[in-house]
Amino acid sequence: MRILIIEDEYSLADVISESLKKEKYMVDIRYDGEEGYFDAATGIYDLIILDVMLPSMNGFDILKKLREEGINSKIIMLTAKGTLNDKLEGFNKGANDYIPKPFHIEELLARVNAQLKNASNINKKDILEYHDLELDMMKSSLTCKTNNETIELVCKEFQLLEYFMNNKEQILSKEQIYDKVWGMENEIESNNLEAYLSFIRKKIKAIDSKVNIKAVRGLGYKMEYEDEKVKK
Repeated sequence: MRILIIEDEYSLADVISESLKKEKYMVDIRYDGEEGYFDAATGIYDLIILDVMLPSMNGFDILKKLREEGINSKIIMLTAKGTLNDKLEGFNKGANDYIPKPFHIEELLARVNAQLKNASNINKKDILEYHDLELDMMKSSLTCKTNNETIELVCKEFQLLEYFMNNKEQILSKEQIYDKVWGMENEIESNNLEAYLSFIRKKIKAIDSKVNIKAVRGLGYKMEYEDEKVKK
């Protein structure tokens, strides 16, 4: 899952980021309110950790605009302003949780985990299905239902296949895939997209599934099911 930290205290943002990465989350940081808002508004983040006092644009304004625009990412507010009125303002504008500074990093991690666990229970199935394929969300494994052959997936393979199976038969541009799976600033690593898609195709073929991920010239990629056709 992907998390965005919008926090202008560099040392605090870095500590939070490193702690979340140890929990296997993908993390991006923005130190400016306006920059953070533009990234958050893409809707690619599962959770946003949002400071209130920020340069360019404060956290309450960011929160209000995101909710008005239909961004449903979980949002945890961080602030040195811990009065009841401040908390109520955050909740009234759509915050999911509110942590006054200073705080213990263990408490923040627990709250992040709780928010994302709740989101998973509501929005995700343990198994994603597409024709003869089943993707086990808990085991990171892929199964062909016609023969019960199963193969394990590594991190990026799993994230890519999850994204395609949640957007089956839709054309996904390279930019959409880069933003969702690698993040907006990892252009060097995201150039490995073709290699990872090749790995996925080989694993799908290895379990004899008829699903394929095809390149759509000039547009991106699309997951399709290929029925066997009678040869004349």
